[in-house]
Amino acid sequence: MRILLIAGAASLLVGCGQSDEAANQAAANAVQPKKRPAHCFFKDNETKDWAASRDKDGNIVVKGKAYRSDSRYKALLGPPQISGATASIAPTITNNTSYAAPDNWWDVSATIPNSAAIESVTVTCGSKTLADFKVAPKA
Repeated sequence: MRILLIAGAASLLVGCGQSDEAANQAAANAVQPKKRPAHCFFKDNETKDWAASRDKDGNIVVKGKAYRSDSRYKALLGPPQISGATASIAPTITNNTSYAAPDNWWDVSATIPNSAAIESVTVTCGSKTLADFKVAPKA
């Protein structure tokens, strides 16, 4: 009788572990909701002169210009999003606690760290693509 009770308890524990594992696998396989693009603070004619190149360390540097009519805010590039061999970066705004930019055109620049394996960079604003670059690896 005691052996049957121990065997039954052991089979219950094994069964619980399997269902937890199956539930975890199902959750891992669930489709992730599509990420909405960030808000774009710039009109089509308020960004220009985009460029991407590698610096001496092999990291990608993205540069451009962005216009803010209200000097209480300054333009900058947000953090890059990296997926495989591609990266995207977007201009955004923050509070300006200093002087305004000449004619309210801000020079924006960002280095994508550890980007030696990145082959292409896209500059986006909301759902719009502002620029798309293929970046040659450092020789």
